[in-house]
Amino acid sequence: MTGLTTHVLDTARGVPAQGLKIDLYRLSGGEREKVKSVDTNADGRVDGGPILANDAFQTGEYELVFHAGDYLRMTGHSLPEPPFLDVIPIRFGIADTTAHYHVPLLLSPFGYSTYRGS
Repeated sequence: MTGLTTHVLDTARGVPAQGLKIDLYRLSGGEREKVKSVDTNADGRVDGGPILANDAFQTGEYELVFHAGDYLRMTGHSLPEPPFLDVIPIRFGIADTTAHYHVPLLLSPFGYSTYRGS
């Protein structure tokens, strides 16, 4: 499989993060172009296959913006105001369009981690 995928897990609750909004941007020369917005499903993934695939899956710099604060509030997490984590931007590069780029997010109200998955 080629393309860009993600998976979000709510590590504080031990469940997939359902209903988390994610925006994808393409970065070029200091400019930021919104490519699409998606929401996670019951498995913490995005319906309909990769977020970027086929002709849209191009080399370059990208940013996934996870709307964590909205999700954490919606699921009943007790958050300070303002929350410690609200919007989480993750910038990364796609260098090989024959590869699969998986950018998961492990999320809690006070921390997160990511990596290039498989």
